[in-house]
Amino acid sequence: MTPAATDSTAIEARVRQAIDDDLVEAFRRDGAVCVRGLFDADEIALCRAAIDENMAAPSERAIVASRPEDPGFFIEDFCNWQRIEGYRQFVFGAPAAAAAARLMGAATVRLYHDHLLVKEPNTRQKTPWHQDQPYYNVEGRLNCSMWMPVDPVPRTATLEFVAGSHLGPWLMPRTFMTNEARWFPEGSLADLPDIDANRDAFPILGWALEPGDAVFFHMLALHAAGGAGSGRRRVLSVRFLGDDMRHAPRPWKTSPNFPNLENELPAGAAMEHPLFPILWPRTLGD
Repeated sequence: MTPAATDSTAIEARVRQAIDDDLVEAFRRDGAVCVRGLFDADEIALCRAAIDENMAAPSERAIVASRPEDPGFFIEDFCNWQRIEGYRQFVFGAPAAAAAARLMGAATVRLYHDHLLVKEPNTRQKTPWHQDQPYYNVEGRLNCSMWMPVDPVPRTATLEFVAGSHLGPWLMPRTFMTNEARWFPEGSLADLPDIDANRDAFPILGWALEPGDAVFFHMLALHAAGGAGSGRRRVLSVRFLGDDMRHAPRPWKTSPNFPNLENELPAGAAMEHPLFPILWPRTLGD
C-alpha cells in the first residue's frame, strides 16, 4: 500500500476535498466528471511502474487494437491485478474506490476489473463511440469506471462523453475495428447515432488531463477517444461495482470474459466472489 493512503479517514478527507457536492451532482446528471489532483506522486509512480511491467509481459487477454499500417500502436489488457503487485497495491490502497463510492452514492464498492489502455506516439487509431456495459456480464445502475492517465493527455487525445447518455437506452455493442455485432444479436438493440457527423447536436464533454487527474464515468455513458498525437498515452482504467450490481451471464464471450463464472454465480446473484473483492469500505487489516 502507498503510505499516503493507508488510513481510511485520510482517504475520505482527500476524496471530499477533490469531489464536492456539485461534482457528485454532475456525475449523476451527466454520467462523467473529471476529478483533478486525486492521486499523489507516489500513487502515480506506482501505477506507472505497474503499467510498464504489464507492457513488458502482456497477459493472454491482451488485444492489439490498432491496424498493422498504423504508425503508432494501441494495446489493451485486462484483469491483471492478481499478477501485477503494483496494480493490486494501487487498487486496494489508493483513493479510487472511495471516490467511486462518493460519486455513485454506494455503501459498498467492489472491484470489477482493471483495464490497461496504451496508445504509443502517433497512433492514429481512434476509439469509436460506444457504451461499456453492454459488453459486460453485469447489470444494475450503481457502477463507475475510472480512467487515469500517467502521462499528460491533451484534449485531442482524451476521452469524450455525450452528457446524459448514461440514462439509456442500451445501444448495440460492436467490434471496434470491424464493426461486427458479436454480442447482442444484430437488430436486438438500437444502433449508435453518428455522433461525429453532427457533433454540434450532442452535449459532448472532455478534458485535458495531467497525471494525478482522473475521469470517472458510468458504464452506460457514450464515450470515445482520439489517437495519441505526438505523446505517449498510458492509462489504467478500473471498473467498480456498487450495491445493486448483479451477475448477468451471457451466451457469448463478454469483454473481458470470466470463464465458467456462471457455475459459481447464478444469474441475478450479487457479485460476491474472490474475483470481485470489496474495496470500500475498508476493513481492519486492509
